[in-house]
Amino acid sequence: MKRRIWAVMLFFVLLIPMFTVTASADIGPKPSVTLSFKGLEDEKYYVTLLADTDSTGPWSKNGLFRDSYGDVKVWEKFKTYSDSDGFFFLNCYSDCSETDVFKWTYYPPQAYKILIYFPEYSHFIVSADIYERYAFDSYYTVDATGLNIQSVTVAGKEMPVSRTYDFTWEILSLLCRIVATIAIEIGIAWLFGFGAKKQILVIGITNIVTQTILNVLLNIINYSQGSLAFIFNYVWMELAVFVIEGLVFAKLLRRYEKNPTRTAHPWLYAFSANVASFAIGILIAKWMPGIF
Repeated sequence: MKRRIWAVMLFFVLLIPMFTVTASADIGPKPSVTLSFKGLEDEKYYVTLLADTDSTGPWSKNGLFRDSYGDVKVWEKFKTYSDSDGFFFLNCYSDCSETDVFKWTYYPPQAYKILIYFPEYSHFIVSADIYERYAFDSYYTVDATGLNIQSVTVAGKEMPVSRTYDFTWEILSLLCRIVATIAIEIGIAWLFGFGAKKQILVIGITNIVTQTILNVLLNIINYSQGSLAFIFNYVWMELAVFVIEGLVFAKLLRRYEKNPTRTAHPWLYAFSANVASFAIGILIAKWMPGIF
């Protein structure tokens, strides 16, 4: 038993170098808006979001041209655009011709209109509706299939815009995290001598309850507040889970053990199991970020 416990502790020590991160100024994640376009696959076009405020973060209506955007003539076109609702061009725009995707990943406006410019026709198309960020990372699909882009217009156009946040994938990843956590903690239980059927049942049921609550709350936080809030809350919630599981295991695991001399203390197991699942989860997150 002592050898198994020492093996687990050595494993934790070896994991420490894997968690080193590089610090930098303004390291916290920022909200983002991503638009995917349909129906413009053969067109040359640029996209921006018109904001209801004259600045957001480093973006401003008085901003200057940036060489990284390429074509100064396109920037000048956006700069001279006048919106009927008083929205502003804040100097953030992209050539979306190759990707059919526009991303504003650093301080996007809270409320905005979609403005598309076609240099071949020297025409603008602006959305008739005003949209707002609905999540920390907001995703939309813009269906421009029915637009008559060759007609001169600066008036609002009905462009079907749908929210495309992938809730199905989020649910699947949530289930994967819960199953993986339970599998890891049952494996650690075996190393600590808690292998009786009723002990495994206690560990499994306890983890189903705690991990479901933990992961659902973290998913809600990540959706509404972003990954920095996710990480902050993850730490104290994991501590709360450790305390809850420690109390349950201390009360029940010893009740069902067959050989007390071959088992570790339930609190030591609870601590080790949670550290292991936390550490392995971070490692898997680096390899499979879409799931963890």
